[in-house]
Amino acid sequence: MNNSAPDASTIDHGDTPNPTQATTMAPQVIESQVMEPQVKKPKAPSARPSMKSRSSMNGPLYMQTSNNKVLIRRVRRKGDGPMRNLARWLLENQTGLSFNLIALIFLAHLCLPKARPYTSKYFTLSYYNPASGKYAIGSNDYHFISFCIILFTGLRAGLMEHALAPLARQWGISKRKEITRFSEQAWMLLYYCVFWTIGMYLYVKSPYFLNMKELWTGWPKRELDGLMKGYMLAQWAFWVQQVLVIHIEERRKDHYQMLTHHFITITLISASYCYHHTRVGNLILVLMDVVDLFLPLAKCLKYLGFSKLCDATFVVFMVSWFLARHVFYLMTCYSIYKDLPVIVPPGCFKGPSSNLTGPFPMPDGWSHFIEPFSEFEGTVCFDDRIRWWFLYCLLGLQAITIVWFFMIIQVAIRVIKGVGADDTRSDDEEEEGEEDEEFEYEEAQPLEEEVGVESIDLKGWERRTGVKRGASSSGVSLPGHSDRKELLGRIGCEKQVD
Repeated sequence: MNNSAPDASTIDHGDTPNPTQATTMAPQVIESQVMEPQVKKPKAPSARPSMKSRSSMNGPLYMQTSNNKVLIRRVRRKGDGPMRNLARWLLENQTGLSFNLIALIFLAHLCLPKARPYTSKYFTLSYYNPASGKYAIGSNDYHFISFCIILFTGLRAGLMEHALAPLARQWGISKRKEITRFSEQAWMLLYYCVFWTIGMYLYVKSPYFLNMKELWTGWPKRELDGLMKGYMLAQWAFWVQQVLVIHIEERRKDHYQMLTHHFITITLISASYCYHHTRVGNLILVLMDVVDLFLPLAKCLKYLGFSKLCDATFVVFMVSWFLARHVFYLMTCYSIYKDLPVIVPPGCFKGPSSNLTGPFPMPDGWSHFIEPFSEFEGTVCFDDRIRWWFLYCLLGLQAITIVWFFMIIQVAIRVIKGVGADDTRSDDEEEEGEEDEEFEYEEAQPLEEEVGVESIDLKGWERRTGVKRGASSSGVSLPGHSDRKELLGRIGCEKQVD
């Protein structure tokens, strides 16, 4: 489907409204009506004429009315406004914006040696300690997080548009929204296959593997391995990017639940990183991410039409959800409640890992609670208030997952009844979105344009149509075009303009 208007080369001399007028054309210049998609709203919103149209995934459709006017069909979306239009523009250009920004950073790094101390912090881990072989944390980590946000945005949009969507079409998915949903779920499956594997590797190789008390020993550890640091920062960036995604894409029924979930997750990841509780942060992420291996897989199988495999995968997903998010997760929360105050007594520490001082009593005021997010070698404290703050966030996340688990049970009942697994949160929303779409029509006005005689290829037109020109004293004659409707049919004006 080509959405561009026909140009002079495609309309040729057949644009004259009456074939008998062709004999009066001057040998040098021919006045022709060229249809260009210059939009003008119809003045009188009369009854909509009957028209034929074809569906298109992107862009407007040009249509021919009974009185030979070309109309442009556009979608009128509810709630259109400056912010929504900006979000739509970002959605449509996120691949180009992301990779242009990344290319700009690398070009500046390669071409401007003086800029390298500033550009390198975006794509390399900072604060390496050669003496210990580990990394400290600091403000440069925020540059790395911002780079990962841009990278994830570009990778997600690029893979969805150029790899996953074509793959969906090749595998037989034809509906536009099903292609989009398949691409989204396939991207999530790819992400979690990578990062759950990394997180599980870190957990299995750690001293706190299957040992809850080891989560808290030796606190605070001011330095951490490079893989652990990159893993935590990338997860932090991913969830920030997810907040951006749910705001630039079409909203679904559980928008505010997802937004609350994402904010709590970001808070927990950032606090565990800055408060040097990356061990428990790693464990929580592993428990939460394992579920997201099976849910995207089940959805992809559903869109591909493998209903039996989808139902079987959904059963595995449901079991993994219950065990990971409602058994082992609560065991971790219980360890925070019981083990943490015993192993980590109340107190504060200050200084780098090589010169750590403390514990000393808690200072007055509230500034020491936010200091770990800005002064990374400054004061970091722990007491019952901080412990309960972590617990409240974790239990808030648990409350959201309980609500979702009841929705999962509803889907399980559908599977038992033989209806099949279905995503009650998103697919129903898509159908409603399709019903809510409205269209508006705009008229494309013709423009007069002077076209030189050399631009008209009469011989080529003869070859395409099989019509021979006869001799005429007036210069040009078009036999076979005495009927105006036939002439319009030959140049395509009785059809929808592609």
